[in-house]
Amino acid sequence: MQSAFSHGHHNFASTVAAEAGATVVSVEYGLFPARPIPACYEDSWAALRWVAGHADGDGPDPWLNEHADFGRVFIGGNSAGGNISHTLAARVGSNGLPQGVRVVGVILVHPYFGGTDDDQMWLYMCPTNGGLSDPRLKPAKEDLARLGCEKALVFVAEKDHLREVGIGYCEELKKSGWGGSVELVENVGVEHCFYMFDPKNEKAVELKDKFVSFIKHN
Repeated sequence: MQSAFSHGHHNFASTVAAEAGATVVSVEYGLFPARPIPACYEDSWAALRWVAGHADGDGPDPWLNEHADFGRVFIGGNSAGGNISHTLAARVGSNGLPQGVRVVGVILVHPYFGGTDDDQMWLYMCPTNGGLSDPRLKPAKEDLARLGCEKALVFVAEKDHLREVGIGYCEELKKSGWGGSVELVENVGVEHCFYMFDPKNEKAVELKDKFVSFIKHN
């Protein structure tokens, strides 16, 4: 619904970059109705592959060639972006990335998955859907088990209608046989993606600080 250039998203990405000492690449993926799902997944995968194409120091963007640490890559997003981030990590586990690229972690903030009234909207936006059991809507156990990273951080919000599906994702990930570690953080007393609307709020700062520490620490 928004853009990588939206004020809230850009400011959050810039803050994380500064505090985590990270290089952030924000993806402008295709949106419905101009480009129905799976455009968002394919555009995001293409962007990740483009970033990974700099690992040998000879990519098209000099900044990434000189400053990005391809041995510590993180994938993250909020809401629908959390769903996309999971799908990318699963795809990394299945298809891999170029030599020298290591995806350490995935961060899902108030992620969207199936199991709410939003399901019909997603199915409508994705004409090639596989029904309510589509693995992008309801992650399959085998996709969870081969998640292509070492750790996962999942945020849910107490007053968010997506709270239960986020918690369920963590539970299924733990049971899948995946060898990584998953941490669940609940933002109490707040709603979906609250931190984008009031980034100086105490709870928003706590979320941002946890996001940053997850990237900085091994």
